[in-house]
Amino acid sequence: MDGKLIIFSAPSGAGKTTIVQHLVSKFPAVEFSVSACSRELRKGEIEGVDYYFIGVAEFKKRIANDEFVEWEEVYENHFYGTLKSEIKRIWDRGHHVIFDVDVVGGLSLKKKFGDKALAVFVKAPSIKHLEDRLKKRGTETTESIARRIGKAETEMEYAVQFDAVLINDSIETVFNEAHQSVESFLKS
Repeated sequence: MDGKLIIFSAPSGAGKTTIVQHLVSKFPAVEFSVSACSRELRKGEIEGVDYYFIGVAEFKKRIANDEFVEWEEVYENHFYGTLKSEIKRIWDRGHHVIFDVDVVGGLSLKKKFGDKALAVFVKAPSIKHLEDRLKKRGTETTESIARRIGKAETEMEYAVQFDAVLINDSIETVFNEAHQSVESFLKS
C-alpha cells in the first residue's frame, strides 16, 4: 500500500535539512527520500545518504527514460530530482516519504500527489539571515552565495502555494510546529 508524502521546501540556508533530519528522528514510520543530483560530492557528503551523485550525461539519460517523478535543472548542468524508484523503495518498506527539495521540486511533487502530500515551505526570518547562514556553512563561494540569494528572493514568492509556511527564527519553535504539522497530517 502506498504511504503519504511530506515535502519540505525552502531557499538554500532556511533550515529545511535540519528540520527534516529532526522529523526523521522523531517519526519511525517516516523515511528520507534521497534525491539524485548531477553535481560533485561535497566534503562530508555520502553517496546514497545525502544524494545519489550521477553525472550530467547519466542524469539526462534517466530523464529520457522517465525515471524521475520530478526533476529540475537548478543551475546550468546542475540537475536535481527524485527517482521514482526511491519513492517505491520507501513505500515498499511500509513507510511514509519525507523530502528535502527545492521550491520548484516541492511544488511539482505536491501537484503530482495532491492530498497524499503535505507541502511545507520553510522561511528564514529575512534574506540577510539566509545570507549569514550560507556564509557560516563554509561550503559556498561569494559567487554561489549571490546566486542562491537571487534565487531565494524569487522562491519566497511561491510560499503561498504550499499547505503550510514555517518561519525558522527559533529552532525549538520550528521543530515543534513542524512536528505538529506532520503528526496531524499522518493521522488524517
